[in-house]
Amino acid sequence: MRCLVRAIETGSFSAVARELGIGQPNVSRHIASLEKALGTRLLHRSTRQLVATAEGQRYYAQARQALELIAQAESDARGQQKPQGLLRVACAPTLGTEKIITALPAFLARYPDVEVELRLSDSYIDLIAEGVDIAVRGGVLKDSSLRARRVGTSERICVASAGYLDRHGTPEQPADLLQHQCLIYTLMAGGGGWPFKDGAVHVQGRVRLNSLDGIRKAVMQDLGIAYLPSWTIAEQLRSGELRPLLTAYSAGRSPLNAVYAAERLLPQRAAVFIDFISAVFAATPGLDGRSIVP
Repeated sequence: MRCLVRAIETGSFSAVARELGIGQPNVSRHIASLEKALGTRLLHRSTRQLVATAEGQRYYAQARQALELIAQAESDARGQQKPQGLLRVACAPTLGTEKIITALPAFLARYPDVEVELRLSDSYIDLIAEGVDIAVRGGVLKDSSLRARRVGTSERICVASAGYLDRHGTPEQPADLLQHQCLIYTLMAGGGGWPFKDGAVHVQGRVRLNSLDGIRKAVMQDLGIAYLPSWTIAEQLRSGELRPLLTAYSAGRSPLNAVYAAERLLPQRAAVFIDFISAVFAATPGLDGRSIVP
């Protein structure tokens, strides 16, 4: 059952073999034996990919929950009340490196039987396919297969360096951005429009990046106007190295959520991690629900 679940999630017998340490032929034999016992095909196999059949998808959803329940029952039977096991967390690189990794020593000291694997990417991650327990994501949850718990709020603002503004002037209203070089975040939802309280402005610019950290560095190099989470540039705003723009037109804060698969039992290690990062973000200017600009 475990082999089938992870084969569907990873799409690879070899990945399951490495994870479970049993060899790829054994993975194939286990799944074939399961299919024989059930009297139905659970996977379509080809040289390029594994795809679950309709029966396989239904079996997977219940098998995944069963495995979580078995793990919890075994833990309870052993009297192990403390969180334990491997926790897989996905989040954006900037948030992961600057807030989560820096807080990890305290978390690992508090929960010595938990291991943490971070998947740092600005791209959308399929939690089921990647075997991820929690993803930390901004915005309103739209996927009905996921559940979410708010762990903070994030405020995005327009900023530019003093050098850029000295050379090109300061925009007074959102429409003025169309006359400026704007730093484009290529992974931004909504087609790249920058939202303001009266509507989005579809900006343009000569520099495009798929990383918020890259955009932060680019705006500090006088390359254009950026639209960034305020917490990522709190230090530069305090020092005056970057200046906030168009704050009267701000679209407001958006939720930052810990999301997880609705069909899974949330492991205890994941629940305590969500509590932990909620406290971390509550102590972080720009993520704590309060604005860091006037």
